[in-house]
Amino acid sequence: MSDEVNYGPLVGLIGEWKGDRGIDVAPEPDDTERNPFYETIVFEGAGDVENAEKQLLTILRYHQKVYRKSNDEQFHDQVGYFTWDEATGVITHSFVIPRGVGVVAGGKVISEEGDKITIKVDAADGDKDWGISQAPFMRDNARSVSFTQTIVLEGDEMSYEERTMLDIYGRDFDHVDKSKLTRVK
Repeated sequence: MSDEVNYGPLVGLIGEWKGDRGIDVAPEPDDTERNPFYETIVFEGAGDVENAEKQLLTILRYHQKVYRKSNDEQFHDQVGYFTWDEATGVITHSFVIPRGVGVVAGGKVISEEGDKITIKVDAADGDKDWGISQAPFMRDNARSVSFTQTIVLEGDEMSYEERTMLDIYGRDFDHVDKSKLTRVK
């Protein structure tokens, strides 16, 4: 790891974020449920790392906790990393959730307007570059087919939309999470 770290487009994520305007659109066996939620995400700079003496990645580590407004119970916990490759501009978002699903999604900054930056990453089950790994139970009962995430940063405001196409309950379901957060530290 080097002493000088250039986090590039990821620098705006560093800090603690809180939001209480999230919505989770999730599948039910015969219907769809909508869960308003609040959350905390903490992003920390974790330096940089060299891969095979050819690639230099800068690293953010994060932890996300999500709670239902209806009962204040946590229903989602996620840990992961965002990395940025300055040479190619590629951003990688790798994360795991306790249900037995791991994702390595890749993408880039898709727009920059002043201090507003938009990042988009994608992954798909079976994709040789940006994939999804699933425990057998999840693969057989609630398979994640694809994942897309768009993050918009503007100063101390962040919004995101995540879409996970699921094969669940004998049908395809577009599971959507959207939220707006404010940096609190």
